[in-house]
Amino acid sequence: MAMNRMMECVPNFSEGRDLQKIEKILDCFRGRDGVKLLDYSRDEDHNRLVVTTVGEPEPLADAVVDAMGTAAQLIDMTRHQGQHPRMGATDVVPFIPVKNVTAEDAVALSKEVGRRAWEEHGIPVFLYEKSASAPNRENLASVRKGQFEGMAEKMKLPEWKPDFGEDAPHPTAGVTAVGARMPLCAYNVNLATSDLTIADRIAKKVRHIGGGLRYCKAMGVALADRGIVQVSMNLTDYTKTSIYSAFEMVAMEARRYGVNVVGSEVIGLVPQKALIDCAEYYLQIENFSMDQILENRIAE
Repeated sequence: MAMNRMMECVPNFSEGRDLQKIEKILDCFRGRDGVKLLDYSRDEDHNRLVVTTVGEPEPLADAVVDAMGTAAQLIDMTRHQGQHPRMGATDVVPFIPVKNVTAEDAVALSKEVGRRAWEEHGIPVFLYEKSASAPNRENLASVRKGQFEGMAEKMKLPEWKPDFGEDAPHPTAGVTAVGARMPLCAYNVNLATSDLTIADRIAKKVRHIGGGLRYCKAMGVALADRGIVQVSMNLTDYTKTSIYSAFEMVAMEARRYGVNVVGSEVIGLVPQKALIDCAEYYLQIENFSMDQILENRIAE
């Protein structure tokens, strides 16, 4: 499917356990002209679905708005429990420019989707990141602070009136953050302990707000089914805060507690160069060029 203009969207939905509900949400992205579902991952501990989709801006917007409406019908946030912070059935909707579209185009599309989410489905929307209407709304963690349970009280404050909608969350679907950003790497490091306090302490050291890596957001998460914990990270600019830097800092901080790393994982899609940077670092490859990758030459 050829696309002249390609926008990426990575909506996060607050459902990682009910397969029927997940399939209904995914169906909003399947079989549509101008839209392609690239990837999805669900996590039962996080109770969260992360979808990666690309498309021409207009049909992509239609698919996302449909998915937000479907999620609002299926997910009751008054009953939702999970490890991941969340404030809505559709928790966050970032748009990322990929091909023949600009960051400004992504901002414009996010505003259109935010407006339609309210008008068509009654979901209040905060604009965040590059779409933010005020500095206090740029950081997703600030917008989401209080989560679903605290959002009704928070939205009564003048500084937290939503960009679209009334100053109260949807009774069961909550509120959604919609915005535009650059490509993000969702990267988690798993630790050989069940002590969540250790993961929390490491996360505080690693993330930017705690004096750690500049383009890293991090939190501790318990993986109950495996009896271990993880440091769950978002690297908001992998060209400046690399995956290998995040891995090494988590491993270094874990050593002070006598804890080993038992693995790591990438959530969703990741830019090829982010992994090539790791290969260059660990293999100490000199003068490497992306043109040396076989698949890149074949695709030319």
